[in-house]
Amino acid sequence: MKTKDTHKTTDEVRQATGQKTNLRVLVISSTLIVVAFAAIYLIYTMTQSGAA
Repeated sequence: MKTKDTHKTTDEVRQATGQKTNLRVLVISSTLIVVAFAAIYLIYTMTQSGAA
């Protein structure tokens, strides 16, 4: 990738990290959100009275 700033690496230009930290944060936070919604749904359905 060619850059105008010769002192920046390609990782710096695209604002990425070599350790894939952004990917880890995205995957972990998405997983936590899915688990949280599943827990809320389960609690909600368990607490409902047996309607018709």
